[in-house]
Amino acid sequence: QVQLVESGGGLVQAGDSLKLSCAASGRTFSSYSIGWFRQAPGKEREFVASIRGSGQGTYYADSVKGRFTISRDNAKATVYLQMNSLKPEDTAVYDCAAGYPILSAIRNRDAYRYWGQGTQVTVSS
Repeated sequence: QVQLVESGGGLVQAGDSLKLSCAASGRTFSSYSIGWFRQAPGKEREFVASIRGSGQGTYYADSVKGRFTISRDNAKATVYLQMNSLKPEDTAVYDCAAGYPILSAIRNRDAYRYWGQGTQVTVSS
């Protein structure tokens, strides 16, 4: 089992940057793939990015590719989401999740078993 706590959200202006952190507890953290998902008001939760346990595989939604970077530090049991060139449409609650998704399900929220409580990101225009 793993517990996840997100941090780093806030209110920024369009074009600014934020770095989210997902800190985990549990001895098997490095074995989990970690995904970031987001949910805007009135919308479905959507995939943002994911990283394999080894850090060798990273995956992004088309809407954030080239602007967001996911990384992890297994020694610190933490995954990061660096968000650059933020847009108002990036406004959402961002959650991190842990699981063992197969490659074809890496973007599927149902493939992740453990979830954090979320952190709010608001981008003003």
